[in-house]
Amino acid sequence: MPQEATGKTGTPSEGRLKPERPRDELGRPLPWDQPTRIHLPDFDEMTLEANDRAARAYLAAREFFGAHEAWETAWKQAKGTGDEELFKGLSQMGAGYVHLLRGNPHGTMMLLRRGAARIGGYPDGTHGISTGAVAATLEATARAVEDGELLTGPEATFEPPAV
Repeated sequence: MPQEATGKTGTPSEGRLKPERPRDELGRPLPWDQPTRIHLPDFDEMTLEANDRAARAYLAAREFFGAHEAWETAWKQAKGTGDEELFKGLSQMGAGYVHLLRGNPHGTMMLLRRGAARIGGYPDGTHGISTGAVAATLEATARAVEDGELLTGPEATFEPPAV
C-alpha cells in the first residue's frame, strides 16, 4: 500500500490546513491582519437540506455570498441525484448578485444568465421553487444590467426572486 503523499499534492491534514482568509461582507479577501467581516457556518458539516435552507435564509436577508456558498456546497452534495444542476444554478444566482453589488457588470450578467439557464431547466415546483419565475427574474436583471438600466455597485436597487 503506498504511503500518503505529502506536500502540495497530498491529502489535507491538520498540519496542512490553511487559516481561513479574512473576508468582507461580499466575500472579498481582506488583508491577513484584518478581522473577518463575514461569519459563515461550516457548510461541509451540514446536510444538503440544511444547506438549502441556510441559502434561502441568506438570500432573503440579501446576504448573497452566504447564499452562494451554501448552495455551492449543496450542489456538490447533490452530485448524482439529478438535482446538481439546480443547486449549481442557485449558487450561480448568489454569485451573480455578489458581483452585482461588487460593481462587476460582466460577472453579474454571466452568472445570472448561467443560473437562469440551469434553474429554468427544472420543472416548476422542484424543491418548492417556481423555477420559471426565478429564471425569468434572473434573465431580466441581467438584461437590465446589459442595457444600463441597472447600475452595478453597492447602491444597486434590485429585488432577488423569492426562493
